[in-house]
Amino acid sequence: MTESMITAVYGRATSLNLTSKKLKVVPTCVSGIANLSVLLLNNNSIGKLPAELRALRHLAELNLGNNALNEVPAVLGHLESLKKLYLFSNQITVLPPDVIEGLPNLVVLNLNHNQIHRLPPEIKSLSLLRHLSVLDNKLEEVPVELGHLTNLTEINLTSNNLCWLPQQLYRCKDLTKLHVARNKLTSLPEGIGALAKLQVLDVAGNKLSIFPVEFHLLPLRELYYEGNRFVRCEPMSSVQDVEVLTLKELAARFVLQEDRKRSSLVHMMLPHYPALTALLANCGRCVFCLKPFLTTWLECVHFISLKKDMKMKSLRTIPVRALLCSFKCFNMAGDSYYAVATR
Repeated sequence: MTESMITAVYGRATSLNLTSKKLKVVPTCVSGIANLSVLLLNNNSIGKLPAELRALRHLAELNLGNNALNEVPAVLGHLESLKKLYLFSNQITVLPPDVIEGLPNLVVLNLNHNQIHRLPPEIKSLSLLRHLSVLDNKLEEVPVELGHLTNLTEINLTSNNLCWLPQQLYRCKDLTKLHVARNKLTSLPEGIGALAKLQVLDVAGNKLSIFPVEFHLLPLRELYYEGNRFVRCEPMSSVQDVEVLTLKELAARFVLQEDRKRSSLVHMMLPHYPALTALLANCGRCVFCLKPFLTTWLECVHFISLKKDMKMKSLRTIPVRALLCSFKCFNMAGDSYYAVATR
């Protein structure tokens, strides 16, 4: 037993640093340090944890980074006091739901540099989580349940295989940093304006062509967007087709307009028709006349100056999506909006 171990066991230590000790197993006497709150086991060759560690009822921080773990140790699901868990640089492929559900007080979860393909829906049980980092894994999707984690302030999903992000992500209204660089994203979910505290956004190295509606209203201080496929401002002539709206669209526009009036019969009766309410929840709003519509009639773009419109240091412009409800509004909108051409 090393000197630090002897001191910890007999001195009732609250922290124990076993970093870079060439350990392959965790000494069983560690479980006897009843008051231990911080245990650092990073930079070793540990492949599993002893079940006896469940005795560490006060353990608040556990660092298992850079070890030889092939799976998340089951014993972690019994450490209910854990607030910080670091599992970076292992060979973990799965995040077990039962372990996640046993960590109700977790605030920081670092899973960087593993082989994880998906996050389980049970991640919603981490209601106190503030920092989630799954950098450099093999994530192909993010569960919609992530939207339940309303205390999140920082998410790092850089270097994965994500093609989309769930709309529910924007329920995380305390989010200040969102890193999703080097994925396969072709768009960002609409409703990003709900992230009223977002200061840092990194979407570099994706396949984005345009930013969402009202993106320029975000209070961003840093925006990284290099290496995408953004539309360019290259005006070309176009032929306007005759505007013919379907009966469904006409009815939807009427209902949406009436729903704005609190005294209207439509507004009072709509809650009794959940299917219709769900259908109308995805409606758009004309950027020019502000009237609502159900389906996208005309997708447009306006080019936003990062310095002038978003108060950032960059002199560059970015394309931001804008929706218009009719040719009438498109023709009245002047030169600030351009229809998006497909080739």
